Amino acid sequence: MISIHSKLPGTGTTIFTVMSKLAEEHQAINLSQGFPDYDCDPKLIEFVNEAMKSGQNQYAPMTGLPILRELVAQKVNDLYNANYHPDTEVTITAGGTQAIFTALTACINPGDEVIIFEPAYDSYAPTIKMLGGLVKPYQMAPPNYEIDWNMVKKLFSANTKMIILNSPHNPTGSILSETDIQELIKLTRNTDILILSDEVYEHLIYDERKHLSIALYPELRERSFIIASFGKLLHATGWKTGYCIAPEPLTKEFRKIHQFNVFSVNTPMQAAIARYLRDAEVYNGLSSFFQQKRDKFRDLLQNTRFDLLPCSGSYFQCVTYSRISDEKDTELAIRLIKDFRVASIPVSAFYLHNTDHHVLRFCFAKKQETLEKAVERLITL
Repeated sequence: MISIHSKLPGTGTTIFTVMSKLAEEHQAINLSQGFPDYDCDPKLIEFVNEAMKSGQNQYAPMTGLPILRELVAQKVNDLYNANYHPDTEVTITAGGTQAIFTALTACINPGDEVIIFEPAYDSYAPTIKMLGGLVKPYQMAPPNYEIDWNMVKKLFSANTKMIILNSPHNPTGSILSETDIQELIKLTRNTDILILSDEVYEHLIYDERKHLSIALYPELRERSFIIASFGKLLHATGWKTGYCIAPEPLTKEFRKIHQFNVFSVNTPMQAAIARYLRDAEVYNGLSSFFQQKRDKFRDLLQNTRFDLLPCSGSYFQCVTYSRISDEKDTELAIRLIKDFRVASIPVSAFYLHNTDHHVLRFCFAKKQETLEKAVERLITL
């Protein structure tokens, strides 16, 4: 037997894969993984097809197609009044997760400490550990998943290298407030601490709230990698295309890793996205589109014994179930699939030590009939 010293001992298949596999086995409605069950705009398919037929099938530039980088820079300037140079500060990536991995790999060395906010997207902690870093989690709790910045300050040490933020937040749907941002500015002022801001749900924000991108704040912008996703924007998560914006010194380090990790991203997809993004309506209608889905899903869930938690952004709705069961969230999630044929995600999976607040996460980026059929089954729980 060949012996391999695992860099991630104890790490198995992600909860998303596990739940989706169970959903398939039991023919359950999959509200677990965060992807739509409806098609993207047919124009996008047409544009990809035309790009392929016109010969755009070879390697794109390592940093991404110039036209797409220019459109990203223009968008960020229009929305957040932040100037990023498309040649030196915008990089097209193979989705948000690759961008997160690359930013961490570029900066984290053995012994470096990284503060994350739990429940946290599941790629953060394993990547930090794989790089020899130390994860310093701050645990947020339902119902509002608020941050006590005085407690966050206690996590700081001489070895603190980075803080990872995620707003709108996966899995909870919470968003950062202006108070949160100002506290973050105070904590990082006169330090060399970096920020990785995961903003893949930036356009999915509700109730006339404003997305407070780190790009809006010069004091934070200068120390931050900002990650975004075209998949969430265009209802095409399988295209795995996103981007990272960062000041030139940070982008230089990012690209050193990116060139050996991915090198370049799917050329016809980039060409199609660039052509599609010339229409500003892509951004304008997205919040209202998903808010309607959120509102209808919440209305449907009122007919169940689940208790709804707030959802200010993303396409995830979290619920508690104290009126239903005292089971572990993992146990209830599996029972929902097997007995009721509806798949969710147990939120304990987003905590480093599987902290269980008896919360499940449902994805509402689905057709109306899908959501209605799922809730019909959940009503009987």
